[in-house]
Amino acid sequence: MKAMVYRKYGAPLDVLKLEEIEKPVPKDDDVLIRVHAASVNPLDSHVMTTNIARVMGGGLFAPKNPVPGVDVSGVIEAVGSSVTRFKAGDAAFGSCEGAFAEFACAKESKLAAKPVGVSHEQAAAIPVAGLTALQALRDRGKVTAGTKVVITGAAGGVGTFAVQIAKVLGADVTAVCSGESAELVLGLGAHRVIDYTKENFTHSGYRHDVIFDLAGGNSLADYRRALTPKGIYIAAGVLGRGPAGVVAFASLLKPMLAAPFTSQKLGAFIAKLEPADLAYLAELIESGKITAVIDRRYPLVQAATAVQYVREKRAHGKVIITVA
Repeated sequence: MKAMVYRKYGAPLDVLKLEEIEKPVPKDDDVLIRVHAASVNPLDSHVMTTNIARVMGGGLFAPKNPVPGVDVSGVIEAVGSSVTRFKAGDAAFGSCEGAFAEFACAKESKLAAKPVGVSHEQAAAIPVAGLTALQALRDRGKVTAGTKVVITGAAGGVGTFAVQIAKVLGADVTAVCSGESAELVLGLGAHRVIDYTKENFTHSGYRHDVIFDLAGGNSLADYRRALTPKGIYIAAGVLGRGPAGVVAFASLLKPMLAAPFTSQKLGAFIAKLEPADLAYLAELIESGKITAVIDRRYPLVQAATAVQYVREKRAHGKVIITVA
């Protein structure tokens, strides 16, 4: 099968190449997916270009899993002996290993059935970005009707989902992004937009119940000043911001240790793969309550260009790899 492979660490355009490799074989609790679409996340480039992959067990001298990509949508080709929820021919989406390929294996527990009314491209856009937005706002932020929410990085992959999900939950939504993205996020349901190139929302004097921070750039003291006394600060996507983001987040750790001694709640967030939440997000898309904002589509052979585009933080919404 054809797959985009990186055999050494480095910049995507330098190390990610199209190769012919063996088709993966599903284990007992796996399914084999014929990939129709995959999506690119900032972490895809980050593990190629920094030492974070080595630290996380991705291979000390060379990548242990040389095919990148985790967000996938496709049709099941074969199932392992322990699989009960899917059969060959079913359309499914979720998280896998090696999505930038014609075939990929995924755990049954990390997939949900793809609704008929949702395209493979839309479904592939959902997993990492959609789950991060949903679980951070609904579960960590406890967002309900009337909650005043500010979302930084609102025009990105997670941000475009977050604006819409916050609206579905009934929140009053302030989106922080560049001025050129204002029309996009207003169309997604934001009540107001702050152009970060002209104004720092933490200096406005306005207080929010929840800050969902996808961009960084301020001190924790600034964020706390922009929160209500019992407000919640949620940082997500730190690794995807690159080394600068990791350093910036590390500077927040000490103050966060003081969080139990304040009425405000401060912390980082990483989503969990929950098939029920995947299905819920797909239902929201199918019903028209939210949409998967797709910036660009690239064929598999141009996956390196797609990863580089996301790495440069130029995407408004999700970037999709089309395979079949």
